[in-house]
Amino acid sequence: MASEPADIRGWQRLSGAITTSGRLEDNDVARLAALGVRHVVNLALDSHPEALADEADKFAAQGIAYTHIPVPFDAPDEAHFAAFRAALEQGLVPVHVHCIMNWRVSAFFYRLHRDHDGMPEAEARALMAQQWLPDASEKPEWRVWADFIAQKDR
Repeated sequence: MASEPADIRGWQRLSGAITTSGRLEDNDVARLAALGVRHVVNLALDSHPEALADEADKFAAQGIAYTHIPVPFDAPDEAHFAAFRAALEQGLVPVHVHCIMNWRVSAFFYRLHRDHDGMPEAEARALMAQQWLPDASEKPEWRVWADFIAQKDR
């Protein structure tokens, strides 16, 4: 098995079946394939200056399924979270989920871990904090993310 590509921005292994990161570069496509990744979920916008051009085609060429859920950084919502959950429920593992900084991804996994996987809140928050804590008192523009992670699924 290939070694962990820890030099990818925000690289994090959540389990044997799930890895996450920030933005990907061209050479990361083959690196993820070498790790055995079968599905990539991208939460970033294609229009971001650091987005990987033609990402879906590059992963398809490696035989890797691809799901794009463009989550505007200033407007994450419940439809995005539902699409994220549905993408993971496809069961294609290993799966790699990324955005640009691994901030969107860490917030989405926080809610998934806390509300659906039975992970204690403190443990889920500590996992998210390895990448980011959206604290609106630190940056008012992060209020939308503080509100997003405060949502509880029933």
